[in-house]
Amino acid sequence: MTDWNLFFDGWIIAIAATCAVACTLPGCFLVLRRMSLMGDAISHAVLPGIAVGFLLSGSRSNGIMFAGAIIAGFFTAFFSQWLRRFGRVDEGAAMGVVFTTLFALGLLLIVQGADSVDLDPSCVLYGALELAPLDLVTLPFTGGLRVPRAFMMLMIVLLVNLVILISLFKTFRIAAFDPSQAAAQRMRPDLAHHLLMAMTAITTVAAFEAVGSIIVVAMIVVPAVIARLFVHRLGSMLLVAAMVGVAAAAAGHYTAVELPHLVGYGSVPTSGMIAVIGGLMLLASIMVNPRQGVIPRFLRRWRFRMQTTREDLLALAWRLEERGTAPTATILSQDLMSARRVSRLETRWSLRRLVDAGAFESQGETLRLSDSGRRDARDLVRSHRLWEAWLTRTIGLAPDHVHDTAMRLEHVTDEAMRERLASETGAPEEDPHGRSIPD
Repeated sequence: MTDWNLFFDGWIIAIAATCAVACTLPGCFLVLRRMSLMGDAISHAVLPGIAVGFLLSGSRSNGIMFAGAIIAGFFTAFFSQWLRRFGRVDEGAAMGVVFTTLFALGLLLIVQGADSVDLDPSCVLYGALELAPLDLVTLPFTGGLRVPRAFMMLMIVLLVNLVILISLFKTFRIAAFDPSQAAAQRMRPDLAHHLLMAMTAITTVAAFEAVGSIIVVAMIVVPAVIARLFVHRLGSMLLVAAMVGVAAAAAGHYTAVELPHLVGYGSVPTSGMIAVIGGLMLLASIMVNPRQGVIPRFLRRWRFRMQTTREDLLALAWRLEERGTAPTATILSQDLMSARRVSRLETRWSLRRLVDAGAFESQGETLRLSDSGRRDARDLVRSHRLWEAWLTRTIGLAPDHVHDTAMRLEHVTDEAMRERLASETGAPEEDPHGRSIPD
C-alpha cells in the first residue's frame, strides 16, 4: 500500500468532496428539470472565457479568468434559451450547438496562446487537483491559518448555493416539478431558472481549474441521477446526492493512488478516476436499486414466474381430479410443459415446494390435494372460468379464444375481483365450454 500524506491526500479529498457537494446542489434541479446537458454545456462553454482571461493576464490565479468564465457561462445559458424560444430549436440541440461552438473556440484560443500562458489542453480535461494543496492562501481572522485556494473558493460557492436554495427552496421545488403552478402562485419560476443557471455557471467556473471539465460534468449529473433512483423526496435526494458525491471523491482518489501500483501502471489523474468511480456507482445503482433495478426486477419476475408455475400445477391437479384422474408428478409435469414453456426442472422444483408447503399430500406416485391446496386450486379454477364467462359475455370473444387470456388473468385475481366477475356475468354455474364453475 502506498504511504499516504495527511496534508496532501487529505486536502485533495477535501477539495474534491467540496466540489462534489457544490455541484450536486444545482445538479439535482437540473436532473429534475431534464436539463442535465446544461451542466455539460456550461462546463465546456466557459473555456473561451477562461482562455481569454489567461491570455490577458498570463496567470491562472487572476480574477479576470474567473470573470471571463462566468460571462461565458451566462452566455451559454442565454444563447441556449434564445435558440430554443426564438429559433424554434429543440432544447438539447440548442445546448449542443452552443457549447460545442464555444468549446471549440476556447481550445483554439488555448492552442494559440499555449507558448505564452501556463495552460495546456490536458489541464482543461483533468484540472490540477493533485497540485491544488500547494496553492495556499491565508484565511482572515484565523490567526494565520492557510488553506488551499481551490478549497476556499469552492467552499464559498457551496455556501452561496446553500443560502440560495434554503431561501427559495419552495420556489425551486415547485418550479422543478410544475412551472405552471409556480407561475400561477406568483413564485417567479423564471427567477428560479435564472438563479439555477447562475449557480451552475459559478460552480462550474470555481471547480474548473482544480478538477477540470470531466469531474464537473460527472458531479453535476451522476450523484443526482443515483439519488433519483433511490429516493423520491427532494430533500432526501439532495442529501443522498451529496453523500454520493463525497463517497465518489474519496474512493476516486484512493483508487487513483493505489490502482496503478497494483496493475503496474504509472499514474492516473484523480479527477478522471473520480468520474470513473461515479460511473461505476451509477452502474451499480441501475443494477440494484429496489424500484427499477435490473436485479430486483429480474428477481420479481422470477418469483412471479415460480408462483405462476405452482398455481398452474394446483389448477391442473383440480382439473385432473375433476375428470376422475389421479394426479401424479409425471402427469402434472407433462401437462404443464405442453401448456407453457417451462422446463422439467422448474416443474419438479415447484412440485417439491408445494409438497413441502402442504398443498399436496404424497401417496406413493399419486399426489392428492390437501385441504389448503384444494382451496387454493378451487379459487384459481373459479377465477379462470369466471374470466372466460366474462370475456365471452361482456366483450363478445368466441369461447375458443378466451382460454389463454384467462390463464394469465387468473393469477392476479383476488376474492373481490372474483365476486365482481360473478356479479357482472350473472353468477353463472358453467363456463362457455360447459364446465362447472366451483362455488
